[in-house]
Amino acid sequence: MSDTSALGIFRGVFFKPDTKYFLDLFSTPFFSNILCEKTIVYFEKVLERATEFYDLPRPKKPYQLPSILAESEVVDMISKMPNLKHKCILMTGYAGGLRVSEIVGLKIADIDSKRMMIHIRGAKGKKDRMVPLSQILLITLREYHLAYQPKVYLFENPNGGPYSVRSTQQIIQDAKQAAGIQKKGSIHMLRHSYATHLMEAGTDLRYIQELLGHNSIRTTMRYTHVSIKSLGNIQSPLDRLKWK
Repeated sequence: MSDTSALGIFRGVFFKPDTKYFLDLFSTPFFSNILCEKTIVYFEKVLERATEFYDLPRPKKPYQLPSILAESEVVDMISKMPNLKHKCILMTGYAGGLRVSEIVGLKIADIDSKRMMIHIRGAKGKKDRMVPLSQILLITLREYHLAYQPKVYLFENPNGGPYSVRSTQQIIQDAKQAAGIQKKGSIHMLRHSYATHLMEAGTDLRYIQELLGHNSIRTTMRYTHVSIKSLGNIQSPLDRLKWK
């Protein structure tokens, strides 16, 4: 049963259901967290029965750690892509920690080879930012530019417009398959990997926040949970025991 059809359960329900009624209902498989929250808001705001829901726990959004690629896996994916354009797209996404919309939105003019910076324009939250331009990426982009001759956008479709998000997402799937990588994730996993690898290299968290364009440091701090290097430095209590 879908969330939409599940709403039919509440139509015409004007009796006084108790908390247990909703807890049982919310535990059914066709109830998403979003629908649970909307149902509570409906009874509180529309039916003005807020006092009946003070003790009803709000659904919690499940927390999932992002998929992170090892540095060797990044190398395998990029090196095994035969298409130069696709290789450059992967390198650009990883080298700058870019969102997919930022990758396809890049223009040739955004690559500042004199200052060795990439200008990300109109990113999430309508904010511009600058990220360092990798020397290896610049060399590869120059090779790509000679071969493909893009006019406006760095990565163009056959009609001269920006490369599509769907095609870009397919590239990462093809790259993972070519490298034999089983980890699930979209091209956004390059951004996650970029942030985690910077952290493992000792980069200050505040710099990573700026590079990723995060408003809050709390968003950036999620990468402290996936840094294997940081976790690997923690000694198990079992190893500290004095064995006879």
